[in-house]
Amino acid sequence: MSGYRPLSDAERVDWLRLAGTENVGPVTFFQLIDRFGSAREALAALPSLARRGGRTGAPKIPTAADIQAQVAALAKPGGRWIAATEPDYPASLREIADPPPLISTIGRTELLGKRSVAVVGARNASANGRKLARDLARDLAAAGLVVVSGLARGIDAMAHDGAMPRTVAVVAGGADIVYPEENRALQARIGAEALIVAEMAPGTVPQARHFPRRNRIISGLSLATVVVEAAERSGSLITARMAGEQGREVFAVPGSPLDPRARGCNALIREGAILVESAEHILEGLGRVSGAFDPVPKSALEPRPAADESEVDRARSTVLGLLGPSPLAVDELIRQCHMSAPAVLAVLLEAELAGRLDRHPGNKVSLRYPSGL
Repeated sequence: MSGYRPLSDAERVDWLRLAGTENVGPVTFFQLIDRFGSAREALAALPSLARRGGRTGAPKIPTAADIQAQVAALAKPGGRWIAATEPDYPASLREIADPPPLISTIGRTELLGKRSVAVVGARNASANGRKLARDLARDLAAAGLVVVSGLARGIDAMAHDGAMPRTVAVVAGGADIVYPEENRALQARIGAEALIVAEMAPGTVPQARHFPRRNRIISGLSLATVVVEAAERSGSLITARMAGEQGREVFAVPGSPLDPRARGCNALIREGAILVESAEHILEGLGRVSGAFDPVPKSALEPRPAADESEVDRARSTVLGLLGPSPLAVDELIRQCHMSAPAVLAVLLEAELAGRLDRHPGNKVSLRYPSGL
Protein backbone atom coordinates (compact mmCIF):
# COMPACT_ATOMS: atom_id res chain seq x y z
CA MET A 1 0.00 0.00 0.00
CA SER A 2 1.61 3.23 -1.13
CA GLY A 3 -0.49 5.70 0.84
CA TYR A 4 -3.61 6.21 2.87
CA ARG A 5 -7.26 6.13 1.96
CA PRO A 6 -10.48 7.09 3.71
CA LEU A 7 -12.67 4.26 4.94
CA SER A 8 -16.15 3.87 3.53
CA ASP A 9 -19.01 4.18 6.00
CA ALA A 10 -19.44 0.39 5.98
CA GLU A 11 -15.72 -0.18 6.55
CA ARG A 12 -15.71 2.29 9.43
CA VAL A 13 -18.52 0.38 11.11
CA ASP A 14 -16.57 -2.87 10.67
CA TRP A 15 -13.41 -1.31 12.09
CA LEU A 16 -15.28 0.03 15.10
CA ARG A 17 -16.97 -3.33 15.68
CA LEU A 18 -13.62 -5.13 15.57
CA ALA A 19 -11.89 -2.55 17.78
CA GLY A 20 -14.73 -2.82 20.30
CA THR A 21 -14.72 -6.61 20.42
CA GLU A 22 -13.99 -8.30 23.72
CA ASN A 23 -10.26 -9.17 24.12
CA VAL A 24 -9.25 -7.36 20.91
CA GLY A 25 -6.57 -4.82 21.82
CA PRO A 26 -4.66 -2.60 19.37
CA VAL A 27 -1.91 -5.14 18.67
CA THR A 28 -4.39 -7.94 18.05
CA PHE A 29 -6.56 -5.64 15.90
CA PHE A 30 -3.75 -4.99 13.43
CA GLN A 31 -2.66 -8.63 13.44
CA LEU A 32 -6.20 -9.58 12.48
CA ILE A 33 -6.29 -6.98 9.71
CA ASP A 34 -2.88 -8.15 8.46
CA ARG A 35 -4.02 -11.76 8.46
CA PHE A 36 -7.48 -11.41 6.93
CA GLY A 37 -7.19 -8.23 4.91
CA SER A 38 -10.32 -6.53 6.22
CA ALA A 39 -12.19 -6.01 9.45
CA ARG A 40 -15.24 -7.77 8.01
CA GLU A 41 -13.28 -10.95 7.27
CA ALA A 42 -11.62 -10.77 10.70
CA LEU A 43 -15.01 -10.46 12.42
CA ALA A 44 -16.22 -13.59 10.63
CA ALA A 45 -13.16 -15.52 11.80
CA LEU A 46 -13.27 -14.47 15.47
CA PRO A 47 -15.47 -17.28 16.87
CA SER A 48 -13.31 -20.00 15.30
CA LEU A 49 -10.06 -18.37 16.47
CA ALA A 50 -11.38 -17.97 20.03
CA ARG A 51 -12.41 -21.64 20.15
CA ARG A 52 -8.92 -22.68 19.05
CA GLY A 53 -7.56 -20.61 21.92
CA GLY A 54 -9.69 -22.51 24.43
CA ARG A 55 -12.86 -20.43 24.67
CA THR A 56 -16.21 -22.21 24.52
CA GLY A 57 -18.29 -19.24 23.33
CA ALA A 58 -17.68 -16.42 20.88
CA PRO A 59 -16.23 -13.08 22.07
CA LYS A 60 -18.73 -10.27 22.56
CA ILE A 61 -18.87 -8.22 19.36
CA PRO A 62 -20.73 -4.89 19.12
CA THR A 63 -23.55 -4.90 16.62
CA ALA A 64 -23.71 -2.53 13.67
CA ALA A 65 -26.56 -0.74 15.46
CA ASP A 66 -24.36 -0.26 18.53
CA ILE A 67 -21.67 1.34 16.39
CA GLN A 68 -24.06 3.54 14.47
CA ALA A 69 -25.32 4.86 17.81
CA GLN A 70 -21.72 5.65 18.83
CA VAL A 71 -21.07 7.47 15.56
CA ALA A 72 -24.25 9.51 16.03
CA ALA A 73 -23.33 10.34 19.64
CA LEU A 74 -19.91 11.58 18.55
CA ALA A 75 -21.35 13.60 15.66
CA LYS A 76 -23.71 15.46 18.00
CA PRO A 77 -20.92 17.70 19.43
CA GLY A 78 -19.31 17.86 15.97
CA GLY A 79 -16.91 14.95 16.43
CA ARG A 80 -15.78 12.13 14.16
CA TRP A 81 -13.67 8.97 14.10
CA ILE A 82 -10.33 8.80 12.26
CA ALA A 83 -8.89 5.38 11.39
CA ALA A 84 -5.20 4.53 11.25
CA THR A 85 -5.37 3.97 7.50
CA GLU A 86 -6.73 7.48 6.81
CA PRO A 87 -4.66 10.48 5.69
CA ASP A 88 -5.41 12.69 8.69
CA TYR A 89 -4.50 10.08 11.32
CA PRO A 90 -1.34 11.48 12.99
CA ALA A 91 1.84 9.91 11.59
CA SER A 92 3.64 10.16 14.94
CA LEU A 93 0.93 8.09 16.65
CA ARG A 94 0.94 5.49 13.88
CA GLU A 95 4.63 4.88 14.62
CA ILE A 96 4.18 3.56 18.19
CA ALA A 97 4.04 -0.16 18.94
CA ASP A 98 0.33 -0.20 19.78
CA PRO A 99 -1.44 2.69 18.02
CA PRO A 100 -5.20 2.99 18.50
CA PRO A 101 -6.95 1.57 15.42
CA LEU A 102 -9.23 4.61 15.54
CA ILE A 103 -9.33 7.85 17.49
CA SER A 104 -12.37 10.01 18.11
CA THR A 105 -11.95 13.76 17.77
CA ILE A 106 -13.88 16.92 18.60
CA GLY A 107 -12.49 20.17 17.24
CA ARG A 108 -9.67 21.20 14.91
CA THR A 109 -8.23 17.98 13.51
CA GLU A 110 -5.64 19.94 11.49
CA LEU A 111 -3.69 20.24 14.76
CA LEU A 112 -2.86 16.53 14.48
CA GLY A 113 -0.52 17.31 11.58
CA LYS A 114 1.57 19.85 13.52
CA ARG A 115 4.81 19.35 15.45
CA SER A 116 3.74 18.69 19.03
CA VAL A 117 5.21 18.54 22.53
CA ALA A 118 3.53 16.98 25.56
CA VAL A 119 3.52 18.92 28.82
CA VAL A 120 2.38 16.86 31.83
CA GLY A 121 2.72 16.86 35.58
CA ALA A 122 1.20 16.63 39.02
CA ARG A 123 -2.49 17.09 39.73
CA ASN A 124 -1.72 18.67 43.12
CA ALA A 125 0.79 21.04 41.56
CA SER A 126 2.38 23.92 43.40
CA ALA A 127 1.58 27.53 42.48
CA ASN A 128 5.05 27.88 40.94
CA GLY A 129 4.63 24.64 39.00
CA ARG A 130 1.29 25.78 37.61
CA LYS A 131 2.71 29.12 36.50
CA LEU A 132 5.73 27.46 34.90
CA ALA A 133 3.53 24.99 33.02
CA ARG A 134 1.37 27.79 31.64
CA ASP A 135 4.41 29.86 30.67
CA LEU A 136 6.16 26.91 28.98
CA ALA A 137 3.03 26.03 27.02
CA ARG A 138 2.45 29.65 25.99
CA ASP A 139 6.01 30.02 24.74
CA LEU A 140 6.01 26.66 22.93
CA ALA A 141 2.75 27.57 21.18
CA ALA A 142 4.17 30.98 20.25
CA ALA A 143 7.11 29.14 18.66
CA GLY A 144 4.68 27.23 16.41
CA LEU A 145 4.35 23.99 18.36
CA VAL A 146 1.16 22.30 19.54
CA VAL A 147 0.99 21.39 23.23
CA VAL A 148 -0.51 18.00 24.11
CA SER A 149 -1.68 17.07 27.59
CA GLY A 150 -4.23 14.96 29.45
CA LEU A 151 -6.79 17.51 30.71
CA ALA A 152 -6.18 16.55 34.34
CA ARG A 153 -6.29 19.16 37.06
CA GLY A 154 -3.04 20.90 37.92
CA ILE A 155 -0.19 20.95 35.41
CA ASP A 156 -2.23 19.53 32.51
CA ALA A 157 -4.94 22.18 32.82
CA MET A 158 -2.38 24.98 33.00
CA ALA A 159 -0.58 23.65 29.92
CA HIS A 160 -3.80 23.60 27.89
CA ASP A 161 -4.73 27.07 29.10
CA GLY A 162 -1.33 28.54 28.25
CA ALA A 163 -1.17 27.03 24.75
CA MET A 164 -4.74 27.80 23.71
CA PRO A 165 -5.76 27.44 20.90
CA ARG A 166 -2.71 25.38 19.85
CA THR A 167 -3.43 22.47 22.18
CA VAL A 168 -4.68 18.88 22.06
CA ALA A 169 -6.39 17.31 25.08
CA VAL A 170 -6.22 13.49 25.20
CA VAL A 171 -8.93 12.19 27.51
CA ALA A 172 -9.21 8.78 29.18
CA GLY A 173 -12.95 8.33 28.64
CA GLY A 174 -15.17 9.25 25.72
CA ALA A 175 -14.43 12.53 23.97
CA ASP A 176 -17.90 13.73 24.96
CA ILE A 177 -17.51 12.99 28.68
CA VAL A 178 -16.40 15.81 31.00
CA TYR A 179 -13.70 14.73 33.47
CA PRO A 180 -12.78 16.09 35.91
CA GLU A 181 -15.85 18.22 36.53
CA GLU A 182 -13.75 21.21 37.56
CA ASN A 183 -12.36 21.35 34.01
CA ARG A 184 -15.80 21.50 32.35
CA ALA A 185 -15.34 25.05 31.05
CA LEU A 186 -11.79 24.32 29.88
CA GLN A 187 -12.86 21.15 28.06
CA ALA A 188 -15.69 23.02 26.33
CA ARG A 189 -13.25 25.71 25.23
CA ILE A 190 -10.77 23.14 23.91
CA GLY A 191 -13.53 21.40 21.94
CA ALA A 192 -14.57 24.73 20.42
CA GLU A 193 -11.14 26.29 19.77
CA ALA A 194 -8.60 23.44 19.82
CA LEU A 195 -8.91 19.62 19.79
CA ILE A 196 -10.07 16.77 22.03
CA VAL A 197 -8.86 13.24 21.25
CA ALA A 198 -10.03 9.94 22.75
CA GLU A 199 -9.61 6.24 22.07
CA MET A 200 -12.67 5.10 24.04
CA ALA A 201 -16.21 5.13 22.68
CA PRO A 202 -18.48 8.12 23.29
CA GLY A 203 -20.24 7.90 26.61
CA THR A 204 -17.40 5.96 28.27
CA VAL A 205 -16.77 7.18 31.82
CA PRO A 206 -13.01 7.05 32.53
CA GLN A 207 -11.77 4.27 34.80
CA ALA A 208 -8.31 3.73 36.31
CA ARG A 209 -7.32 1.21 33.63
CA HIS A 210 -8.00 3.74 30.88
CA PHE A 211 -5.36 6.25 31.97
CA PRO A 212 -2.21 4.30 30.95
CA ARG A 213 -3.81 3.81 27.52
CA ARG A 214 -4.44 7.56 27.34
CA ASN A 215 -0.84 8.28 28.39
CA ARG A 216 0.64 6.33 25.46
CA ILE A 217 -1.40 8.51 23.11
CA ILE A 218 -0.18 11.72 24.79
CA SER A 219 3.45 10.70 24.28
CA GLY A 220 2.73 9.09 20.91
CA LEU A 221 1.36 12.32 19.47
CA SER A 222 4.44 14.24 20.58
CA LEU A 223 8.06 14.68 19.53
CA ALA A 224 8.95 15.01 23.20
CA THR A 225 7.39 14.89 26.66
CA VAL A 226 8.08 17.58 29.28
CA VAL A 227 7.40 16.71 32.93
CA VAL A 228 7.00 19.78 35.13
CA GLU A 229 6.20 18.28 38.53
CA ALA A 230 5.67 14.62 39.40
CA ALA A 231 5.71 12.55 42.54
CA GLU A 232 7.32 9.13 42.51
CA ARG A 233 5.16 6.44 40.85
CA SER A 234 2.89 9.06 39.28
CA GLY A 235 1.00 8.86 36.01
CA SER A 236 3.27 11.54 34.56
CA LEU A 237 6.24 9.22 34.99
CA ILE A 238 4.32 6.53 33.12
CA THR A 239 3.88 8.98 30.25
CA ALA A 240 7.61 9.79 30.34
CA ARG A 241 8.53 6.10 30.35
CA MET A 242 6.25 5.49 27.39
CA ALA A 243 7.83 8.40 25.54
CA GLY A 244 11.25 6.83 26.05
CA GLU A 245 10.00 3.45 24.83
CA GLN A 246 8.56 5.17 21.75
CA GLY A 247 11.94 6.72 20.96
CA ARG A 248 10.89 10.26 21.86
CA GLU A 249 12.81 12.82 23.89
CA VAL A 250 12.05 13.27 27.60
CA PHE A 251 12.56 16.61 29.36
CA ALA A 252 12.13 17.29 33.07
CA VAL A 253 12.05 20.43 35.20
CA PRO A 254 14.24 20.05 38.32
CA GLY A 255 12.93 20.89 41.77
CA SER A 256 13.80 20.98 45.43
CA PRO A 257 14.58 17.56 46.95
CA LEU A 258 12.44 18.68 49.89
CA ASP A 259 9.31 18.80 47.71
CA PRO A 260 7.75 15.36 47.03
CA ARG A 261 6.35 16.76 43.79
CA ALA A 262 9.90 17.19 42.47
CA ARG A 263 11.14 13.69 43.19
CA GLY A 264 9.79 12.20 39.99
CA CYS A 265 11.38 14.87 37.80
CA ASN A 266 14.69 14.68 39.63
CA ALA A 267 14.67 10.90 39.19
CA LEU A 268 14.03 11.30 35.45
CA ILE A 269 17.02 13.64 35.18
CA ARG A 270 19.26 11.15 37.01
CA GLU A 271 18.09 8.51 34.52
CA GLY A 272 19.00 10.63 31.50
CA ALA A 273 16.12 13.03 30.87
CA ILE A 274 17.16 16.48 29.64
CA LEU A 275 17.04 19.15 32.34
CA VAL A 276 15.01 22.16 31.24
CA GLU A 277 14.00 25.38 32.93
CA SER A 278 12.48 27.32 30.02
CA ALA A 279 10.86 26.90 26.63
CA GLU A 280 14.17 27.92 25.06
CA HIS A 281 15.81 24.83 26.57
CA ILE A 282 13.05 22.65 25.11
CA LEU A 283 13.37 24.24 21.68
CA GLU A 284 17.14 23.69 21.80
CA GLY A 285 16.56 20.03 22.59
CA LEU A 286 14.03 19.68 19.80
CA GLY A 287 16.60 21.05 17.38
CA ARG A 288 18.07 17.54 17.37
CA VAL A 289 14.72 15.98 16.47
CA SER A 290 13.64 15.93 12.83
CA GLY A 291 9.94 15.47 13.47
CA ALA A 292 9.68 13.28 10.38
CA PHE A 293 7.80 10.00 10.63
CA ASP A 294 7.47 7.19 8.14
CA PRO A 295 4.68 8.15 5.71
CA VAL A 296 3.83 4.48 5.09
CA PRO A 297 1.68 2.68 7.68
CA LYS A 298 3.33 -0.13 9.64
CA SER A 299 0.51 -2.39 8.57
CA ALA A 300 -0.12 -2.54 4.84
CA LEU A 301 -3.73 -3.39 5.68
CA GLU A 302 -3.65 -6.10 3.04
CA PRO A 303 -3.73 -9.90 3.53
CA ARG A 304 -0.46 -11.55 4.47
CA PRO A 305 0.30 -15.27 4.09
CA ALA A 306 -1.29 -17.13 7.00
CA ALA A 307 0.76 -19.41 9.21
CA ASP A 308 0.65 -23.07 8.24
CA GLU A 309 -2.19 -24.58 10.28
CA SER A 310 -0.30 -27.77 11.02
CA GLU A 311 2.61 -25.75 12.42
CA VAL A 312 0.19 -23.69 14.53
CA ASP A 313 -1.24 -26.93 15.94
CA ARG A 314 2.27 -28.13 16.81
CA ALA A 315 3.24 -24.76 18.29
CA ARG A 316 0.18 -24.35 20.52
CA SER A 317 1.25 -26.51 23.48
CA THR A 318 4.88 -25.38 23.26
CA VAL A 319 4.03 -21.67 23.23
CA LEU A 320 1.50 -21.85 26.06
CA GLY A 321 3.82 -24.12 28.05
CA LEU A 322 6.58 -21.51 27.98
CA LEU A 323 4.31 -18.70 29.16
CA GLY A 324 3.39 -17.91 32.74
CA PRO A 325 2.12 -15.01 34.83
CA SER A 326 5.35 -13.02 34.40
CA PRO A 327 5.60 -10.99 31.16
CA LEU A 328 7.89 -12.47 28.51
CA ALA A 329 9.12 -10.68 25.38
CA VAL A 330 7.51 -12.08 22.24
CA ASP A 331 10.89 -12.12 20.46
CA GLU A 332 12.35 -14.25 23.26
CA LEU A 333 9.35 -16.57 23.11
CA ILE A 334 9.85 -17.06 19.36
CA ARG A 335 13.55 -17.84 19.92
CA GLN A 336 12.80 -20.43 22.59
CA CYS A 337 10.01 -22.09 20.60
CA HIS A 338 12.22 -22.77 17.55
CA MET A 339 9.15 -22.26 15.38
CA SER A 340 8.23 -19.63 12.82
CA ALA A 341 7.11 -16.22 13.98
CA PRO A 342 3.76 -16.46 12.13
CA ALA A 343 2.91 -19.68 13.96
CA VAL A 344 3.81 -18.28 17.37
CA LEU A 345 1.91 -15.06 16.72
CA ALA A 346 -1.12 -17.06 15.59
CA VAL A 347 -1.14 -19.00 18.87
CA LEU A 348 -0.85 -15.78 20.88
CA LEU A 349 -3.69 -14.21 18.91
CA GLU A 350 -5.96 -17.20 19.60
CA ALA A 351 -5.10 -17.15 23.31
CA GLU A 352 -5.84 -13.43 23.58
CA LEU A 353 -9.19 -13.78 21.84
CA ALA A 354 -10.02 -16.57 24.30
CA GLY A 355 -9.25 -14.25 27.22
CA ARG A 356 -6.20 -16.23 28.32
CA LEU A 357 -3.45 -13.76 27.40
CA ASP A 358 -2.43 -10.29 28.58
CA ARG A 359 -0.23 -7.94 26.58
CA HIS A 360 2.26 -5.60 28.26
CA PRO A 361 4.41 -2.64 27.18
CA GLY A 362 7.61 -3.56 25.37
CA ASN A 363 5.91 -6.27 23.26
CA LYS A 364 5.62 -8.66 26.21
CA VAL A 365 2.89 -11.18 26.98
CA SER A 366 1.78 -13.28 29.94
CA LEU A 367 -0.84 -15.91 30.60
CA ARG A 368 -3.92 -14.80 32.50
CA TYR A 369 -4.89 -17.16 35.29
CA PRO A 370 -8.31 -17.33 36.95
CA SER A 371 -8.44 -15.52 40.30
CA GLY A 372 -7.66 -17.76 43.23
CA LEU A 373 -5.10 -19.91 41.38
